[in-house]
Amino acid sequence: MLGLRRKLKLESERLTLRPPVHGDYAEWSNLRAQSREFLSPWEPSWSADHLSRKGFSNRVYWASRAISGGSAVPLFLVRRDDNTLLGAITLDNIRRGPAQAGTLGYWIGEPYARNGYMREAISAVVHHGFEKLGLSRVEAACLPENAASRGLLEASHFKYEGVAQSYLQINGRWRTHVLYAALRMDRRGKSNAGL
Repeated sequence: MLGLRRKLKLESERLTLRPPVHGDYAEWSNLRAQSREFLSPWEPSWSADHLSRKGFSNRVYWASRAISGGSAVPLFLVRRDDNTLLGAITLDNIRRGPAQAGTLGYWIGEPYARNGYMREAISAVVHHGFEKLGLSRVEAACLPENAASRGLLEASHFKYEGVAQSYLQINGRWRTHVLYAALRMDRRGKSNAGL
């Protein structure tokens, strides 16, 4: 199990994407704390122990189990030139059988937002999902008013698919989300037949 987690590493132009390790705690908790106001409008409410070492250790153990069990691919974004933790991305809820799909979630620390890092990470993770995991579909959802996330998904070749009422609890309230998806064999918009 540990070997599988350590082997998983994706590279993009400027980033190394790798599972979290216990040694990331201080940098992760500082970045999350520093970015709290920036992130909280778009995320589920933080638990009382969200920034605690124990809470982080639980995340590391969950990541290891999820990767080895094939249910998720949780990765930290690390800038290669200075080894700085920028954020995280997770391909979660991986479904096999006839679905062959997963759900993408991500966050980036406020100091690193709008520099193209998350677009690089999404591209690497979606490629991994399609080429290495054999997925057919990667889904993502965000709040309708989250223009930055919507623009990021659209720039990453995700297509708008609709609306899900009361999709997730965000900042303590059930919120409607807009749904996007990237398809391995995407033909949407490539034919006059209305496919």
